[in-house]
Amino acid sequence: MSLLAYTQTREYSVYGDVKVATGFVWHEIYMWHDTGTHSGVMAPGGPVQPYEHVENPETKRRIRNLLEVSGLLDKLVPVVAHKATQEQLLRVHTQEYLDRISVMSAETGGDAGGFTPFGKDSYEIARLSAGGVIAAVDAVMNGAVANAYALVRPPGHHALADTGMGFCLLCNGAIAGLHALETHGLERIAFVDWDVHHGNGTQAAFWEDPRALTISVHQDNCFPPNSGPIEDNGSGPGEGFNINIPLPPGSGVGAYETVFERIVVPALKTYQPELIIVPCGFDAGAHDPLGRMQLHSGAYRLMAGKLMTTAQELCDGRIVMCHEGGYNVSTVPFFALAVIETLSGEKTGVEDPFLELLAGLGGQELQPHQNEAIQRAESLLANL
Repeated sequence: MSLLAYTQTREYSVYGDVKVATGFVWHEIYMWHDTGTHSGVMAPGGPVQPYEHVENPETKRRIRNLLEVSGLLDKLVPVVAHKATQEQLLRVHTQEYLDRISVMSAETGGDAGGFTPFGKDSYEIARLSAGGVIAAVDAVMNGAVANAYALVRPPGHHALADTGMGFCLLCNGAIAGLHALETHGLERIAFVDWDVHHGNGTQAAFWEDPRALTISVHQDNCFPPNSGPIEDNGSGPGEGFNINIPLPPGSGVGAYETVFERIVVPALKTYQPELIIVPCGFDAGAHDPLGRMQLHSGAYRLMAGKLMTTAQELCDGRIVMCHEGGYNVSTVPFFALAVIETLSGEKTGVEDPFLELLAGLGGQELQPHQNEAIQRAESLLANL
């Protein structure tokens, strides 16, 4: 079947018995954020020939393109992004940091710190990225849509109050989460971060804040270095409300399904959030250049489905996903399609050509050493 034929043959379905409207945030200017010429993440000038930065527009643009040619884009509700205001940004970031990157952005760009290069006007694009996630939260909380996917760039979950990190200029999800708490009057929100890298920026933003349950499922000690151990569980009033689940490299769908069944879903049910935000990275997918996990589109469909079921039980299905990592330009669009199909209840008829190959990789089942790591993280449920 040709790609052009998909829009004529897609099969409509609902998720369970509930027809849902899914919001979608996108802006062409997100693709104009310039990370420059690099060798992967290494700046030019070394002994390796420069090529392109690993965080470039391609995976994001290809997601949007696949949504269009599959026909799914026509079924999503456009959500218009506006730039995050200074007040909204200052809930997470310091004035000094915002001033510093604003000045550099207005000139030629620079580096925000921690492997985060950016070009001219990237700060303004980052404000629109954070504002896109805020707009998604507003659309869900106002009842315009049941859930939303914000395909934004630059990503956000590594950025700290006073520095960029890991390609992230502004901590998009945390900024939007605090907007939900302060503007919409919510009392409890939850983050479920399944990016392969630890969501350290989100963790830091809510480290002492019991209004947010922050869960990060990530590859053990991948990035940032020495970040995301089980022992980091929050402090002060926030003690117990940060759950890190570092999984051994090579973990596949069996490990992730077990994590959701034994930790993520029980934690959400205990905490009872009024909104779930998912920093949605696809770099835990097999063959990603910056991760060593083995997920495939079926795994992402499974995890999204478990969150959908849980959210419908706890918070009227309110889920906002904000795009983070994922760097394999061929496979990532199919991971995203699986997730957004699940959110929207639409089946496009597009089959993932990589699914059989990736699902057949050795070690997809839960392994004993992975189960041991999950058991250690499972003990954190007693602290909620």
